[in-house]
Amino acid sequence: MILHYKCPGCGSDMSFDAASGTLSCNSCGRQENIENYPEQLVTALFEEDEVKEYHCNNCGAEILTDVHTAATSCSFCGAGVVLADRLSGNLAPVKVIPFKLSREEATKAFQKWCKKGRLTPKGFMNADRIKSITGLYVPFWLYDLNSRVQVNAVGTKVRTYTSGDYIYTETSYFDAFRDINLDYIKVPVDASEKMNDKLMDKLEPYEYGELKEFKTPYLAGYIAEKYNYTEEELLPRAKHKINSYIDSYISQTLGGYRTVTYKDKQIDTRSVKSDYVLLPVWMMSYDFEQKEHIFAMNGQTGKIIGKPPISKRKAFMWFSGVAGGTFFAMKCFSFIVGGGFW
Repeated sequence: MILHYKCPGCGSDMSFDAASGTLSCNSCGRQENIENYPEQLVTALFEEDEVKEYHCNNCGAEILTDVHTAATSCSFCGAGVVLADRLSGNLAPVKVIPFKLSREEATKAFQKWCKKGRLTPKGFMNADRIKSITGLYVPFWLYDLNSRVQVNAVGTKVRTYTSGDYIYTETSYFDAFRDINLDYIKVPVDASEKMNDKLMDKLEPYEYGELKEFKTPYLAGYIAEKYNYTEEELLPRAKHKINSYIDSYISQTLGGYRTVTYKDKQIDTRSVKSDYVLLPVWMMSYDFEQKEHIFAMNGQTGKIIGKPPISKRKAFMWFSGVAGGTFFAMKCFSFIVGGGFW
């Protein structure tokens, strides 16, 4: 089933407008409040085919999508369409963070970011080679986790004192036990096999206070993917993401000791709750020197992640400047303390 959102005023196609947060008509400018927009999803069985064919209700053209696409645009008339059977039943997201940056705002922000690169080639800094910019709702699982931690360790405290002509160092040993209960709320893990996990991790954090109940009009005019991995399959990764925070918390509770040696550390992390959500990402393709560079932008906060090209000439000049400045500073210090220049 394909969902088209038609303007009640002029009959043109409507799409989600990030600036106003409404379902907007590009023809007459009419805006509809998504929260109050009537929604009737038809539950349908999802067919696990490699490619599935739909017919655009707007122009009648055939739309071919892979099995993981939940929202796209018609290649012929440009209408934003939502594939409702891929967003129903177990495939229906619970929440969504709508795009907060429009395509125009995202483009300007990316161009501004390109110009800040101190070591990037001048041609890249012009930011005039943007090949494409795509608004994509990426599937995530948000986990509420509880960790029960038990630690047995030996801590040392060192005291130094003087008695007569002698300086004594006294080391005391203490058995330390910690029984800790930790809760972590909304730990995100991307559930799309197409997206680079490290790239998605670096786009964090999202402001989860802006999560909204999922409604398909938010997807109109954008591309959306359904999840490839279940919450059970991604739970180990969610646990891994909080390991460093658990270790840091344990260290803080043992901060009064000079040294700490762990004899036993038991960490039992369980999922209390997991929600399937869609989070906004702008994907940008940039052509430079016959190579394609991919960048990602948090569609809510504007944070940009990616590796721009490096100018060898600028890098050499920067390194030479740093090395020369360091050498000069060392010479000045040597002269001040009486070493002179050599």
